[in-house]
Amino acid sequence: MSGNNDTAVLIKGALLYGEGEPVDVLVADGEIRRIGTDLDAVDAEIIDARGQVLLPGFVDLHTHLREPGREDTETIESGSAAAALGGYTAVFAMANTAPVADSVVVTDHVWRRGREVGLVDVYPVGAVTVGLEGKQLAEMGTMAAGVGAVRMFSDDGHCVYDPLIMRRALEYANSLGVLIAQHAEEPRLTQGAIAHEGPTAARLGLAGWPRAAEESIVARDALLARDAGARVHICHASTAGTVELVRWAKSQGISITAEVTPHHLLLDDSRLETYDAVNKVNPPLREASDAAALRQALAEGIIDCVATDHAPHAEQDKCCEFAAARPGMLGLETALSIIVQTMVEPGLLDWRGVARVMSERPAAIVGLDEHGRPLEVGEPANLTLVDPKASWTVRGKELASISNNTPFEAMTFPARVTATLLRGRVTARDGKALGAALRGGS
Repeated sequence: MSGNNDTAVLIKGALLYGEGEPVDVLVADGEIRRIGTDLDAVDAEIIDARGQVLLPGFVDLHTHLREPGREDTETIESGSAAAALGGYTAVFAMANTAPVADSVVVTDHVWRRGREVGLVDVYPVGAVTVGLEGKQLAEMGTMAAGVGAVRMFSDDGHCVYDPLIMRRALEYANSLGVLIAQHAEEPRLTQGAIAHEGPTAARLGLAGWPRAAEESIVARDALLARDAGARVHICHASTAGTVELVRWAKSQGISITAEVTPHHLLLDDSRLETYDAVNKVNPPLREASDAAALRQALAEGIIDCVATDHAPHAEQDKCCEFAAARPGMLGLETALSIIVQTMVEPGLLDWRGVARVMSERPAAIVGLDEHGRPLEVGEPANLTLVDPKASWTVRGKELASISNNTPFEAMTFPARVTATLLRGRVTARDGKALGAALRGGS
């Protein structure tokens, strides 16, 4: 298969947003050229899309690619492959690498390496504070002005817990036109905590992680953003209380947005009965009532978007006692299917809703121009093709990531991405990633 930028692609018989009658979509020179019926194009690569849904390419605001520093668990290349296979055309790589992405040297490296691989647009996330230590603001202006043009900053994995540091970060971000994304966790409430504080953790003897640890920071940062006239984004919302706080903040005109992970929509703390550390994540899996509230909030638009928090870990960091295990789980290749199972099949979202929460809203939150665009002639051809009738069984060792720490092992899910196009070039098709680096190109 070719996949070069100068190769036209003709998608035959697709349902735009899953609606109406099937149409053909001709893609050339990185954009959608024609939409109609019975289209033809000489030398075009043909994709038979009969019965399949065409959507804008997905955008993930929260991905851990581990490079530089932990290439034994993931690289920009392997993580990009997973992203393309999951239908993503853009991902934001979090700053908790080694070294930390708190300088333009690191953020520009991540940007350049993503471009070399060429499977998805990899946008570096800059650290808010030096070394993620929460004590001194990082050089946000320098990173924002770099080749990688950092547009989102986060100490994810750590909370910017000092309210004065957070206030200064918001003020600085406002002047730069960038976004602060907060890992909402009051650390004094989570010392030694490893599981959601509730009946399950108490019965299993696991130290509890209260909802208030998240909710207190969400409330504080909403007020700080209000006073700074700045935007704040809440990473991986996990509680019903966070939903209500975000709802209130939005009703007050505060510029706050929030994301939810697929695993917090689907799973709950009943999974901890086995003590299997594959279910350990930060924030922890909450109760079923929290998951239900998150699903409803995503449908209503109170929670703005889906973000995977894709977090690969080495086997030795997961195959150990629960308390010692690193938190996190894979998410890029399973995200779409989980959204279909939790949101589409129950009627909470239609396919336009999927486009909204997985593509349009995340792109708008960070101001991406090329991604999350409508499926119209003249728009960039960042596209995802989904077979809604497919089903597949998750096998960690078959996923593109170097790591295989998926909590969804052996689970069967509906729907699957069959093709992804980045600026008109096929980057994944039929379960294979087709980036330039993987083909041996430059």
